[in-house]
Amino acid sequence: MTIEGVSKSFGDTPALRGVSIEVPAGEVAVLIGPSGCGKSTLLRSINGLEKFDAGAIRVGSLEVPPSVHPRIHAELLRSLRRKVGMVFQALHLFPHLDVMTNLTEAPVRVLGEDRDAASERALAGLERVGLKGLERRLPRDLSGGQQQRVAIARALMMQPEALLFDEPTSALDPRAAADVLAVVTELAREGRTMVVVTHGLAFARRAATQVHVLSAGSVVESGPADKVLEAPEHETTRSLLEAERG
Repeated sequence: MTIEGVSKSFGDTPALRGVSIEVPAGEVAVLIGPSGCGKSTLLRSINGLEKFDAGAIRVGSLEVPPSVHPRIHAELLRSLRRKVGMVFQALHLFPHLDVMTNLTEAPVRVLGEDRDAASERALAGLERVGLKGLERRLPRDLSGGQQQRVAIARALMMQPEALLFDEPTSALDPRAAADVLAVVTELAREGRTMVVVTHGLAFARRAATQVHVLSAGSVVESGPADKVLEAPEHETTRSLLEAERG
């Protein structure tokens, strides 16, 4: 995945200023920075949820240019969503569908997969995230942590080339957050390409291969996770680490 010179403004307010990041296949990039620095906007741009004004984003062989015609944008989105899975802070499960249908709907409707085959994969996916036996529950009958793990299993059902996580544990209690982080960490160990936005640094220390620090829409520090977190060079990074230590 390559993000090259991406800029984005909301009206007269810049949100991203020429952001460039390279995420090789199999690596885990963590984006950190103060609130409002552009982390989530960048993630949403990668997944086509935000149009950007300049630059380019490439996922595998697919290139997403800035501000294209709506019809072309719709076609690009369909291709992009097959390559990139996203897990949101707010879960975004279909509330009226049970867990099984939440997982199988997109593979059946978008990929044309046989429903029985999709259901078999869904059961394996639920077991993988520790939710075996909950396939007929509705989202409202699950805890926040369980819903987030369903969201991860659902993203994996599309067999994406890369996974994006936008603050996956911020709305969870510590125990549920630990369960979700364990699943995400295991995915990282499997060599999945991932970009993770987070305020907490626990995951970065456990699983990130690279860390990118954003401030006011710009990348102010990048490098291997151990170097950035143990020997930070930029004041923003040092401030984040000091805040973590309390």
